[in-house]
Amino acid sequence: MYFFLFMQYCKKGTDMEDFKYKIDQFADIKILRYQAPGFEELSPEQKKLIYYLSEAALSGRDILWDQNYKHNLFIRRALEGIVKHYSGNRDAEDFQKFMAYVKRVWFSNGIHHHYSTDKFKPGFSLEYFIQLINNSPCADFLKHANSKEELINKIIPLLFDPEIDAKGICQDTGKDLIVNSAHNFYEGLTQQEVEDYNNKIIDKTDSTPISYGLNSKYIKENGQVKVKTYCLNGMYSAAIEKIIYWLGKAVTVAENERQRQVIEKLIEYYKTGNLETFDEYSILWVKDLDSRIDFVNGFIEVYGDPLGKKATWEALVNFKDIEATKRAEILSANAQWFEDHSPVDERFRKKEVKGVSAKVITAAMLGGELYPATAIGINLPNADWIRKDYGSKSVTIENIAYSYNQESLTSGFNEEYAYSEDEIKMIKKHGFLAGSLHTDLHECLGHGSGQSLPGVTSDALKNYSSTLEEARADLFALYYLMDEKMVEIGLIPSLDVAKTEYTGYIRNGLITQLTRIQPGNDIEEAHMRDRQLIAGWCYEKGHADDVISLVEKEGKTYAVINDFLKLRGLFGSLLKEVQRIKSEGDYEAGKGLIEKYGVKVDKKLHEEVLSRFERLKLAPYSGFVNPKYTPVYKNGAISDIRIEYPDDYVQQMLYYSENYSFLPDYN
Repeated sequence: MYFFLFMQYCKKGTDMEDFKYKIDQFADIKILRYQAPGFEELSPEQKKLIYYLSEAALSGRDILWDQNYKHNLFIRRALEGIVKHYSGNRDAEDFQKFMAYVKRVWFSNGIHHHYSTDKFKPGFSLEYFIQLINNSPCADFLKHANSKEELINKIIPLLFDPEIDAKGICQDTGKDLIVNSAHNFYEGLTQQEVEDYNNKIIDKTDSTPISYGLNSKYIKENGQVKVKTYCLNGMYSAAIEKIIYWLGKAVTVAENERQRQVIEKLIEYYKTGNLETFDEYSILWVKDLDSRIDFVNGFIEVYGDPLGKKATWEALVNFKDIEATKRAEILSANAQWFEDHSPVDERFRKKEVKGVSAKVITAAMLGGELYPATAIGINLPNADWIRKDYGSKSVTIENIAYSYNQESLTSGFNEEYAYSEDEIKMIKKHGFLAGSLHTDLHECLGHGSGQSLPGVTSDALKNYSSTLEEARADLFALYYLMDEKMVEIGLIPSLDVAKTEYTGYIRNGLITQLTRIQPGNDIEEAHMRDRQLIAGWCYEKGHADDVISLVEKEGKTYAVINDFLKLRGLFGSLLKEVQRIKSEGDYEAGKGLIEKYGVKVDKKLHEEVLSRFERLKLAPYSGFVNPKYTPVYKNGAISDIRIEYPDDYVQQMLYYSENYSFLPDYN
């Protein structure tokens, strides 16, 4: 099954083998390209739909920047003024350091690192920055300040003072998570005030609860909490107006009546900001299973809010990979079997799994929170009651995963951190399939599995909710990947595929993901905490049976799995406990797991891992430039859409700022 699907995937692309994936590298980041194989085979109307939805996906770009930090748009425009108009020596080392800083800011949609959320430290001096401003005579800085001096006095402390807004998202439970987070969801409020307000407005007895606060900012005025809703004629109205415009265009070329209703309901939601309308949209969207073209557009994920309530804006335009979707459909068809045979307590299993819709997709446009760095799998909607009553859509983004895989094959990373030649051979033979199936199981079944006890919501787990949810889905995928059922239903040729994923997952959780952490820092990002939690817990619990070993060879540390079946049993045991925590809303147990296993870093091992990684001259983080879609006109009407694959990261960022910058500096 795999080899057929993989070959079909390769045949769809044009010059896939000769395609240049990596186009830029700076700091800890590399920029890749992705292709959209199969786009040319779509009908003209489907191509137009992708074009219109892509324009909507780009039109909300400024929203995320402002959500990430209230000064971001002001800073971005000042930096871009220099990039476009600096008249001095652009080959100078200091200017190259300045450009690396700007590229990092673009990549993270703001001045805080997209993973650690630490504020970037400029690699150039304050004096040089002032020189850059003074030697950019054609930059229209007066759009953003009354004088250059005022602009300099305002921007200097924001960039150069390490104490001002040092952390995008504070996860230190010993501090006020709101006061110490720079993200722009709350203003003038403490954590206690936010929690008190939420407790007043949220009805915890409602079986179909509204996601209060999802699309709004809270500010304190005259001692009272004021809500600024993201909607037309509300906060972010100018960008939302453009999103609505392009969604309106998409309505005219919808593939079917149900898809037309989905888009129209989303427009209604953007116009009103009503979260009940958002739920209605989500239900319509999850029921649309027939459309080839699909999309995500809105305020969706809450990772950016330390309290897990406010959602950042994101967008994804995609179309179904029909051949590769066959494997996801097999999983969906067997969803009840997986639920019934889960190692979790029977009380927490779903008696009837509803509406698990799974597919493999080709990304056509990334936007907002999903650009430039993106997920490789998505499961939506997030509302537990909609999942339970109506089901969910789960996707694996195949062309993104393929780009990652192709770039990694020649990087030297696997050769450095894999313990043996046999492991390297397994990665080359099974790695792409193993990773894809992990994502399929994680998104298609893991997130949709299990159920909470009546009255228990994710709010009970507070700032640990996201990590526990990701751990639950990962554990579900890992546990079942080594089940004979996977061979029986034709998804893997042998359990060697599972062994490849187990080895890679433990290696990553214990060792290689440390390349993303700065010396002395804790792990704060939810997915990274999830992976270290699982790997660290299994290493400790399996120590007596020597399930996992940390082996030193030639002065280097490697993770080696000695018993794959016992490791699978450990995955099942931890899944059982994490599901119990989720189902019962056991905050203290969840906190205990994460703080013990998912946060702290072994300093000696960290130093070694970073030293080895530095010699490879690689970047631990990856993101993408998008394809460019251009309408082709005939007799005054669009007759076709041309797709191109840009290879200049800087030019794409400047182009987006020039053409999709709809919000003022401050909102």
